[in-house]
Amino acid sequence: MTQRQDPIRVMVVDDHPMWRDAVARDLAESGFEVVATAGDGEQAVRRAMAAAPDVLVLDLNLPAKPGVQVCKELVAHNPALRVLVLSASGEHADVLEAVKSGATGYLLKSASTGELLDAVRRTAVGDAVFTPGLAGLVLGEYRRLAAEPASAPDAGVPGTPRLTERETEVLRLVAKGLSYKQIAERLVISHRTVQNHVQNTLGKLQLHNRVELVRYAIERGLDGE
Repeated sequence: MTQRQDPIRVMVVDDHPMWRDAVARDLAESGFEVVATAGDGEQAVRRAMAAAPDVLVLDLNLPAKPGVQVCKELVAHNPALRVLVLSASGEHADVLEAVKSGATGYLLKSASTGELLDAVRRTAVGDAVFTPGLAGLVLGEYRRLAAEPASAPDAGVPGTPRLTERETEVLRLVAKGLSYKQIAERLVISHRTVQNHVQNTLGKLQLHNRVELVRYAIERGLDGE
């Protein structure tokens, strides 16, 4: 499988200096390029727009501007940005609010350094990474939303883009919660090919990230079978 050659650019946002510095140091020592850090929400938005990280490791509880607002603004500015929330809160409402604001993953601060490093790597290639137990919560919420009328993003819009058979197949597996690696193994194709199919599908459907893609698929019942 094709592996990414250049270092993953990461930014760490947390209002506790010791925690922020420790996370940044662990990432740097593991080969990530830490391009910026920030201690409050407004600073985070300014620095992220200037530094253009691939992955934003973001705490939710920030002064000046809450983490969910930071996430919403930065993802709107750069839809390719991956946001991994690293929070002390495992409250369901916080998790769902973060995901709805554009976060692609949610990890509790009780995670080990190894789990964090793995989560950042997976987030960078587009996987949705959640602390065990939270992924099911998010999928369950999508199913609830999908059951509500008029929730489809393209409802009433003529000429919905047609996906190829392989794109639909990949989308179906994404909706079931499989990682890109698992999809590649299931379909006997490379990790890079899976990523390409997902990117093409996002472009056709005018969606911004894997989280929106999962919701789209569930709204159409593609997570069944």
